Amino acid sequence: MKYPHFSKKRISPVIFHLITVAFLILGTTSCELKPETGFTPPALRSLPVPCQSGGEPNLHITASGIPLLSWVEFLNDTTDALVFSKLENGAWSSPQTIATGSNWFVNWADFPSVSTYRDDENAMAAHWLQMSAEGTYDYDVRIAQSTDGGKTWAPSFVPHTDGVQAEHGFVSLLPLPDSRMFATWLDGRNTVGSEQEEAGGHDHGHGGPMTLRCAAFDKNGRLTDDAELDNKVCDCCQTAAVLTASGPVVAYRNRSDEENRDIYFTKKTAEGWTPPKAVFADNWHITGCPVNGPALAALGETLALAWFTAAGEEPQVKVAFSKNGGESFGPPVQVDNGKPEGRVDVIFLNETTTLVVWLEQVEGGAEIRAAEVTAEGQRGADFLIARTSASRQSGFPRVEKAGNRIIFAWTEVPEGGEGGTKIQSAFYEIGG
Repeated sequence: MKYPHFSKKRISPVIFHLITVAFLILGTTSCELKPETGFTPPALRSLPVPCQSGGEPNLHITASGIPLLSWVEFLNDTTDALVFSKLENGAWSSPQTIATGSNWFVNWADFPSVSTYRDDENAMAAHWLQMSAEGTYDYDVRIAQSTDGGKTWAPSFVPHTDGVQAEHGFVSLLPLPDSRMFATWLDGRNTVGSEQEEAGGHDHGHGGPMTLRCAAFDKNGRLTDDAELDNKVCDCCQTAAVLTASGPVVAYRNRSDEENRDIYFTKKTAEGWTPPKAVFADNWHITGCPVNGPALAALGETLALAWFTAAGEEPQVKVAFSKNGGESFGPPVQVDNGKPEGRVDVIFLNETTTLVVWLEQVEGGAEIRAAEVTAEGQRGADFLIARTSASRQSGFPRVEKAGNRIIFAWTEVPEGGEGGTKIQSAFYEIGG
């Protein structure tokens, strides 16, 4: 069984899972969220994935519209491989290996990624997490690059230059229009040095605060524009980054001095990064990290930002829209059916409509569900993508749009949780 290795190194926010379950019991379904009468859900078709045993799927669409699926393949009890596959002639190709390792930090919520450059799809960047020392949370972001479409990969490098043996992860890669790649990540360089650590321990999240940082790099791995975006953020929630017509926007879960952990955003302008602002004042007071980050999508100057909150002991999945390139966001729309686990993703279907994906708790497990939401705040009927587990093993479902195809990827957990997990994928065609 592989998953004890898959999740054994992140145990700090376990209290959150218990709190979330209690919250979910209290959830109620608003009458506004009842399915539309006469609604016909889209017809999903399976896309078999050549995965033997693995997890942490991620999707990327190249500039020309080619879907790439990446995941961590579990080779044996100690060794993992980051692989990717292309969707060619209606099927996922045989996976190509990016890197392997027996000293990786493999975690259900902090998944690797693969991205292609905007001006050259044969130029690729991929990231994973690798232990840097003996401490439980001493690991680095490693980035490798290819110039031949993934056939060969150059030696990896580290985008953070602090040299501190601490936690670095939850990376978002974003191709820039100037032949560079943007990366943002959670950076724990300030979390080390507490009295407990000096005594040989690591009280995760109780030293200095976790920070949010970024940098850009070119195809040769040269780093530029290193910056700190926020000096105190939630310890282990995913980041998100998109490119608008006027520059990159980053979203993440903030952490206030009062332990409110709401979703914030910042934007790169000609003057630099804007001061972080809350998307919406949920005022979710929680003393542990919920391991539930935001998702972003952009189409021109219109942005959609989806997230999970359990403020007021009421779990919700929300989405808010910006029509000014991420300078501000309008009021949020609730998307869930009353008992969400979160783990959101979002894409634009067209200029006016998004598709929000999330995990909803149901009797005996969970479901991956999706619903259309317009930029004017109208929520359509939701529909089932797949039945799954509410456990950490099921990870985070992903969605992308390639042409008129909407592609989903998720981790399938065997019934009862015993045995290896595998990657599953499906799609539907808009208008099909």
